[in-house]
Amino acid sequence: MTDHAAEPLVSPVNSHNEWDPLEEIIVGRLEGATMPSNHPVVACNVPPWVARLQGLAAGFKYPRMMIETAQRELDQFIVLLEALGITVTRPDAVDHRKRFATPDWSSRGFCNACPRDSLLVIGDEIIETPMAWPCRYFETHSYRAVLKDYFRRGARWTAAPKPQLTDALFEADFRIPEAGEPMRYILTEFEPVFDAADFVRAGRDLFVTRSNVTNLMGIDWLRRHLGPGYRIHEIESRCRTPMHIDTTFLLLAPGKVLVNPEYIDVDRLPDILGSWDILIAPEPDPIDERLLKITSMCGKWLSMNILMIDDKRVIAERHHTEMLRALERWGFEPIPCDLLHYAPFGGSFHCATLDIRRRGTLESYFP
Repeated sequence: MTDHAAEPLVSPVNSHNEWDPLEEIIVGRLEGATMPSNHPVVACNVPPWVARLQGLAAGFKYPRMMIETAQRELDQFIVLLEALGITVTRPDAVDHRKRFATPDWSSRGFCNACPRDSLLVIGDEIIETPMAWPCRYFETHSYRAVLKDYFRRGARWTAAPKPQLTDALFEADFRIPEAGEPMRYILTEFEPVFDAADFVRAGRDLFVTRSNVTNLMGIDWLRRHLGPGYRIHEIESRCRTPMHIDTTFLLLAPGKVLVNPEYIDVDRLPDILGSWDILIAPEPDPIDERLLKITSMCGKWLSMNILMIDDKRVIAERHHTEMLRALERWGFEPIPCDLLHYAPFGGSFHCATLDIRRRGTLESYFP
């Protein structure tokens, strides 16, 4: 009997940057969405009156009307992605209202609307991130069927150390710094925590914002994990409540980066970006819908939360006409789509997705 060598596996996971031609993507779900738990790390990133409202509703399911409106837009977005020839994969539907516990605390869940937060793709590796919100502790469980399928087919699958999330991680009596005050963060350096959405990728170079969900220890963990083949550069944000880089600094194509003029001082960007075109995001179009303004978990700069299909085509929010016009002026081909009512669940096109496969190889775009 002759032994035959097993066929080498070809990983279905392959994504090195934000702009190579997109072939497969995970899109989040709204089923079972539950108001996030009443915890200081959740409340610190929203206006005080919104935090009070969220605290009262914490642990209850989102109203059906809010879910149905967002679901209609999400369904249309998925149809658009599939029409563009992109394979769409989904997590399992989960009842996030179920309570869970560790030896130190208990919580209900939140939702799996934003796979960009809990999973980070670097090449053929998919990394489960150590998130700082207790209500998101087991969020990646809804992706386990997908992750196991990718692993069996050849992907590398890693989980960062599961954090304890005890009081030692959070600054007691944290107060949002006023303009002109030194920057403060609610996180201590007790243990590594980070959300994947605080990172954007340009081949061998990653850019990150330290935030109220990503601490220096978390950045250092990823730096050591990736090793000397990668460099991680910190982007300094002027936002007083920083959380996630993709409304602050977004890589669009080789040599082109979109920045938020309210949060970014272009004179303080890393020197490595000196040869790149710095594209200044236009002022977002105002949102007049009162309920949406009250329930949104995101700031006005969600207009920047766009998704590159390749280095020219880009899906952007139909409502934000100034952004659509700016993208055209910069040589891109914007594809308008509706996802405005996804904001109460944590984001827009970039947040709601996770690039799994882009047609390209690992390259260095900087000296």
